[in-house]
Amino acid sequence: MHICVMGAGVIGVTTAYRLLQDGHQVSLIDARPQPGEGTSQGNGAQLSYSYVAPLADPSVWTKWAYYLFSKDSPLTIRPTADLGQYRWLLEFLRCCNAQRVRQTTIDLLQLAFYSRDQLTQWNAGLQLSFDHQRSGKLVMFTDAQALEAAAQQVQFQSQYGCQQEVLGAAECIRIEPALGYSQRDWVGGVYTPSEEAGDCPQFCRALVASMQAHPNFRFIGGARVTEVRREGRALRAVQAGGQWIAADRFVLALGAESVEFARLLDLHLPLYPLKGYSITVPLDDEASRTAAPQVSITDIARKIVYARLGQRLRVAGRIELVGQDRSIPPTAIEELKNGLRELFPGCALGEDATLSPWMGFRPATPSGVPIVGASPVENLHLNIGQGPLGWTLACGSAALVADQIAGRRCAIDDTAFQYRG
Repeated sequence: MHICVMGAGVIGVTTAYRLLQDGHQVSLIDARPQPGEGTSQGNGAQLSYSYVAPLADPSVWTKWAYYLFSKDSPLTIRPTADLGQYRWLLEFLRCCNAQRVRQTTIDLLQLAFYSRDQLTQWNAGLQLSFDHQRSGKLVMFTDAQALEAAAQQVQFQSQYGCQQEVLGAAECIRIEPALGYSQRDWVGGVYTPSEEAGDCPQFCRALVASMQAHPNFRFIGGARVTEVRREGRALRAVQAGGQWIAADRFVLALGAESVEFARLLDLHLPLYPLKGYSITVPLDDEASRTAAPQVSITDIARKIVYARLGQRLRVAGRIELVGQDRSIPPTAIEELKNGLRELFPGCALGEDATLSPWMGFRPATPSGVPIVGASPVENLHLNIGQGPLGWTLACGSAALVADQIAGRRCAIDDTAFQYRG
């Protein structure tokens, strides 16, 4: 078949690759000139297969005042005129219960492990260059009660294949000596030795480059979808970049912009953009390289992540529900810089321009479970809602879409990821 994949972030690019492997003719379109230039461009870079706990958690009920009113809260909610924000928040709160969180964690773990296996298989043959490394991950805590809750989560996840350790502060510093210079009063951390990191936009561009030589593939950049052509319950063509693109099947992978596209088809998608920020710190000298961590680090209290990408360090954080505000406030970047100064003071910070300040919208469902499967439009498939785990879940989500389109039995149970209106 001819399949049009809309969206060339990591979700769309991996979907296009998997469909091309199945022998389809694939058109990959995106509003931006190059693949991976949207939310994939400056994400946290961690491939966090074992740490998939959703944002919707029972602790939200006790921390609500802190999130709303504290100046140092890593989560910001700014009311907008969009009723979708309130519908999403209401459903999000409904998901903040222990039973739902347990099931969400199980669902996300199976998709994450499947995604990890897919990436390993693909890269064994492709040998893509994207600063990929399996250096492990430490989630660090300053609060003993929070660490105890994390220990219970580790015990729960061990039933589903996770191999993690709860360690004291000294053991964490032994694993990542760069933490020994931090100005935080650590009580301990959760160590997952199998976790990975990689440069997501580099991966996207390298994967598209590998497909460009295939006669059944074309990438159309700088082509925003503006109109659709329907016939009965089916989608026949989309207008993008001034041209009509007809196809047998379509896959929606436009991230947070999927909501706007869905309105053209009278579809409601339960997505909301979770805004986040990052900086990328060049490690230009031996002192900076020594002072930066090799192991991926998550400062759980600050909700800031640190991931080594060769001779760079990605620092990313914050969760903001502020609509489609694309500004990058200096305070958000300063927060990331202060976090770096606290944890890894030996890393030199230059001018802001050298840090490539970035913002992006993580397209999240209220529960945190993505939507991967058929839609009410009979030939439109959805691959959306991976939220902060887009890079982690991309390859597995792509494989699910390919299996569904081919009518094959999926390698994992895909029931949890179906569209429910």
